[in-house]
Amino acid sequence: MPEKLKDILFPPEKVKKFAEMLQIAYPPFEAEKFVAAVCDKKWPERELKEKMRHTTLCLRKFLPADFHQAVEILQAIVPKVEGFETIVLPDYVEVYGQDHWDISLPALGVLTKCGTSEFAIRPFLNKDLKKAMEFMYRWAENEDYRVRRFASEGCRPRLPWGAGVPALKKDPSPIIPILEMLKNDPELFVRKSVANNLNDISKDHPNLVLDLCERWHGKSEGTDWIIKHACRTLLKQGNKRAMLLFGFATPDKIKIENLKLSTSSPKVGEKLLFSFDLELNSAANQKVRLEYILHFVKSSGKTSPKVFQIRESELKKGIHRVEKQHSFANVSTRKHFPGEHKLQIVVNGEVKAEATLNLLQA
Repeated sequence: MPEKLKDILFPPEKVKKFAEMLQIAYPPFEAEKFVAAVCDKKWPERELKEKMRHTTLCLRKFLPADFHQAVEILQAIVPKVEGFETIVLPDYVEVYGQDHWDISLPALGVLTKCGTSEFAIRPFLNKDLKKAMEFMYRWAENEDYRVRRFASEGCRPRLPWGAGVPALKKDPSPIIPILEMLKNDPELFVRKSVANNLNDISKDHPNLVLDLCERWHGKSEGTDWIIKHACRTLLKQGNKRAMLLFGFATPDKIKIENLKLSTSSPKVGEKLLFSFDLELNSAANQKVRLEYILHFVKSSGKTSPKVFQIRESELKKGIHRVEKQHSFANVSTRKHFPGEHKLQIVVNGEVKAEATLNLLQA
């Protein structure tokens, strides 16, 4: 069985090393007692976030009671940390720094250099959005690319595994100046965050994102990459405006014929092979985005669609044979349930053919 992330990031030997670093920075730190407190009887069964928060709570017992002094110690070890402590340090500020903004916010800008403060900033954004965003704007101009990336990633409206920021979901306009500042950043790490932030925004405000992407389109290779990545959800949804932005015209002269499945009754764990003919009747070459949708049966018996990309290409007039396979193996992100599934072939955002299959239990 593959080793779990919680065990990779939080083995006892790394807790010991963390304690030793803290003791060097702050000699009164009782390293052995700290390790014993962290690695208690419940330690092995705790999940990743539970281990992080438990470590934070233990830190409070062994660091100085004065928050400013404690944070100075944590900042002092930033150049040396590289393991689980990279998420524990900002978490300490999140838990104990809500009443110390003048200390906490600058500290998050430092602590993000060894890992990321993107999760720890969320409660501050929710407590006083305007005040927290003032720091985000300054971080977007920081000389360190990790801090600039934090300026974008920290204010994503739908940050995965992070607390939501309802105000930014409702009105993302405070985010746009940051993205404008970072759209031409020399670091891909930063530009990728800009794209992910825009993709988040597009789920609630598609036209706002499309307005911005249309302004950025064609300005540089970097911004073209950003907007393509930013519009991935809109493209999967078949948004016509997004399709046209990237040259995927309405497929009124494209047909899908001879859709065939290798079996109409695959079993969980098996692969399904399917093929079809794509017939292009336009005189000029046409840019084609080809996808398929599988409507998976859930545990409730209802179905839920998932879009998978096949390819994007520019095709000339004629018949093009397409073959694809799909695995029904269970993975950590999806468990398969038996029942009738629907397969749909999508061209430039439009469903052009479909078939049904009955997934069987292995």
